[in-house]
Amino acid sequence: MANILDQSEVDALLAAVDIGDVVEEKQHSQIFSRSRQHLDSVEVRPYDFKRPERVSKDQMRALQTLHESFARNFGASLSGFLRTIVEVKVATCEQMTYSEFISGLPNPTSFNLIESDCLDGQMCLEISPLIIYPIIDRLLGGNSQDLFIPQRPMTLIETRLISNVTDRGLTALSEAWSGVREMKFHVNSIESNPQLAQTVPPNEVVIVIGFEIKTSNRAGTMNLCIPYNVIEPVMEALSSQSWFSINRSQHSQEAKRRLSKSLAEAGLIVTGVLAETTITMDELVNLEVGDVITTTKRATEPVVVCVEGRPKFTAYLGQFRGARALRIASILTDPNDSADEDSPKPA
Repeated sequence: MANILDQSEVDALLAAVDIGDVVEEKQHSQIFSRSRQHLDSVEVRPYDFKRPERVSKDQMRALQTLHESFARNFGASLSGFLRTIVEVKVATCEQMTYSEFISGLPNPTSFNLIESDCLDGQMCLEISPLIIYPIIDRLLGGNSQDLFIPQRPMTLIETRLISNVTDRGLTALSEAWSGVREMKFHVNSIESNPQLAQTVPPNEVVIVIGFEIKTSNRAGTMNLCIPYNVIEPVMEALSSQSWFSINRSQHSQEAKRRLSKSLAEAGLIVTGVLAETTITMDELVNLEVGDVITTTKRATEPVVVCVEGRPKFTAYLGQFRGARALRIASILTDPNDSADEDSPKPA
């Protein structure tokens, strides 16, 4: 009875509502955080405990960056193989359960089970028929203008033709993963029905990288499914800082090796400067055959060897197998050094 308002209280409440003194109370959810001070803009999303995210965001970004490199190399390889421009790019990179991945695939399709000697387990590479048959038609001399996509498993000849594409893809994939660990991939088996290939339990967490493949007049998708338990041994190397630092160091060493090889094969002009002197313009104009130009340098003193016009060595003039030759006597550490200053004599 204490919660029942009398008539005077009801009138007072209605009057307060009319003049705007009563403000509606809003219910706020309490959010506690040790790091955030302003929690007004925090986005709250539901979390499904049946699908734990076992791969961190840094590792997902590293995987996406790694497979973007794979997409570029694979596109370049396909463009040269098919003699047409082929664009391959990463469309999605997410983690899900294996059953969700399988349920979203068409049937029939090209479902390749991939293995590596450095990893335990199998990966899955699925290529959509929407791009497989245009590639096969291109390899057989067609133009894919009015191509019909059959709803049937590939024949042995078609499987053999498309294996040339998957082999190039696995080569590009090996190159992309070389920044994390040296490994080679190969196809273990090929299925047309994805439901028949149960490589991992249905509720196992997998990482799915979706690619979009475009040619001049056709487009299709390709999906790479990586079970978490397969790449778990190398997940520590996929953290953003360690992977990028390893990648930079390996690229730096490779660049140094290529640069050193190119420089080693570069040609250089080497000249031996016997002596230097100065003459007047009048003397230069009146020079004739048989005239003698005198210098202050003795004939027994070493000559200066210049590489691309810069003095690098001192040497003595002589002959080797009937040809003029220079025997290196010393190295000029300072380009301004003169061969006249205390040059070492040959033993």
